[in-house]
Amino acid sequence: MSQTMIQAAVTMGQLQNKLDLIGNNLANTNTAGYKGKQSDFSSLLYREINNLTAPENAVGRLSPDMIRTGTGARLGAISLNMSQGTVKETGRTLDAALNKKNLLFQVQQTRNGNTETLYTRDGSFYLNPANQNGDLMLVTKDGDPVLGKNGPIVIQPGFQDVAFKSNGDIVVTRNGEQQVEGQLDVVEAVRPRFLESASGNMFRLPESANANEIIRPIAGGDEELLTGGALEMANVDIAKELTDMTSAQRAYSFNARTLTMGDQMEGLVNQLR
Repeated sequence: MSQTMIQAAVTMGQLQNKLDLIGNNLANTNTAGYKGKQSDFSSLLYREINNLTAPENAVGRLSPDMIRTGTGARLGAISLNMSQGTVKETGRTLDAALNKKNLLFQVQQTRNGNTETLYTRDGSFYLNPANQNGDLMLVTKDGDPVLGKNGPIVIQPGFQDVAFKSNGDIVVTRNGEQQVEGQLDVVEAVRPRFLESASGNMFRLPESANANEIIRPIAGGDEELLTGGALEMANVDIAKELTDMTSAQRAYSFNARTLTMGDQMEGLVNQLR
């Protein structure tokens, strides 16, 4: 196989990864709190080929003695777009939309006996039974506990209403009186590009990373962190994604055409006698 065909084949495989990424973004345009992902391409290693068949021609030569040819392109990195999405009012008291970019809810997830802290922008929460005493725990749609300042948030029974305040306080109404039952532990990602995607629209810290360099806790107070009764929608720009898809498909077609032409040329060479 010629070098040109190798370059085309390698690049086609990486372009397919980009198309998969675009398809995933488009599929999550209606997912609350979803953050779009962007692909960055880089060139693979270059090879230097000697193009001097007669060394005497090098005298007074201005062009380099070697020519460099690449071996294709690869998907260098996948970055998160943490820009703020559109906030949509839902009227549901257990919905919460973060007001600033890079703010994150904390979630405790246990899988196969391993417990880790994950982060999300999806503020669609629910109440599940926490124990036999009738206490209720604030959880995500997958049943994972939402973390507060003192761990998982547990609300005692016997309340008529529950709502979020802008500073993250959870206020319940009992017998016509309101009282604070807990506070959401909202954090800020100071280096959001270091976050890794996890299942269920979540993010996690990379292994062997210093959490203090990526995540910063936010002290409690009257700072307006969120809007209750609303959800932040996905920040996917459909027009941009469709444009990127068209560009990637054309690049894929050009490389496929290169493979076809290279195969035809090698077929002609093999027919020579």
